[in-house]
Amino acid sequence: MTTEKMSRTGEGLSNDLSPTAGLKSAVTEFMSDLRGFRAEIHTRLQQQEERLTMLDQKSRTMQAHTGARPILSRHAEGEAPHQKAFAAYLRNGDDDALRGLTLEGKAMSSAVAGDGGYLVDPETAGRIQSVLHAGASLRAIANVVQVEATSYDVLVDHSDIGHGWATETGSTAETGTPVIDRITIPLHELSALPKASQRLLDDSAFDLEGWLAGRIADRFARAEAAAFVSGNGIDKPRGFLTHATVDNDVWAWGNLGTVPTGADGAFDGADAIVDLVYALGAQYRAGAVFVMNSKTAGAVRKMKDNDGRFLWSDGLAAAEPARLLGYPVLIAEDMPDIASGAHAIAFGDFAAGYTIAERPDLRVLRDPFSAKPHVLFYATKRVGGDVSDFAAIKLLRFAVA
Repeated sequence: MTTEKMSRTGEGLSNDLSPTAGLKSAVTEFMSDLRGFRAEIHTRLQQQEERLTMLDQKSRTMQAHTGARPILSRHAEGEAPHQKAFAAYLRNGDDDALRGLTLEGKAMSSAVAGDGGYLVDPETAGRIQSVLHAGASLRAIANVVQVEATSYDVLVDHSDIGHGWATETGSTAETGTPVIDRITIPLHELSALPKASQRLLDDSAFDLEGWLAGRIADRFARAEAAAFVSGNGIDKPRGFLTHATVDNDVWAWGNLGTVPTGADGAFDGADAIVDLVYALGAQYRAGAVFVMNSKTAGAVRKMKDNDGRFLWSDGLAAAEPARLLGYPVLIAEDMPDIASGAHAIAFGDFAAGYTIAERPDLRVLRDPFSAKPHVLFYATKRVGGDVSDFAAIKLLRFAVA
């Protein structure tokens, strides 16, 4: 019995030790394979790093000897997300990046919903606006407001309140009440339609945003500058020269007062310009500006007073406008030339007298189908303008009376 029990116990011990030895052997083999795998990965990473270092050194050497452009991937990494999205949209019509782009909420950087159009990115829009301000347009001296509606109303109190002298015991009579007028300035759509070939759009070295901004800015600046002076108000702003005019001696609200030169289609001395200055109310003269085109300015520049002094003086500092009788001069080429009965010179406080209302957004629609192999870019902006104070602007009429 004892011998049988010991035999069975030894047999059990032999069976228990066999799996343990196998497990140890498997773990040893796994650890050996893992160390080999780690060594192989380390070797590959080291080789890759050496290869990248060699390529970087070659690139720097080539750039130093040939003046080559920096690596394109680095330039792309430094590019703003909205620029890459806008460039992709212009080149191939891919608007996925634009749809998912979150822009900082600034004046000209929110997307237009539902119509497939997108606003110019903030950098491009800023360049367009700067060109418009720099142009020879009434925009530089007028009152410019941004609205979100289809029109802009200006409320003007141009009448006077009644008054009277009262006694200590007498009754006070009722006096007149001022009347407020409403001037409505509707907004109209200004558009431009530049185009570029698809090959040009695909050229990554081409300054696409700068070219497009320049084309749109030039078209917009010329169109609106002309409308602010002589627009008829039909699908465009109404220019101040299209309003009714009367002699300043019988001026009434709703008209622009005029001063004659005393000669038909010409000057009769410098007195007419002096009369024009003092035809404007004293409350407006502090901010008043002369407006004329280059031909008229050339004629005025030669005029002298009775003491032989030129009425015209150039600006003393850079970018300072020329002055006529001490008042700034805006050269607007859309003003008419000197001719019989023409209103070739305007003088007034245009910040009070003329209002420009505009929407702060600008849309660009891409059309790659209508003018193949070119791509059309339909840019639109809504703007309106009209006289807001008829007492703030006076005109010089080249006529005898």
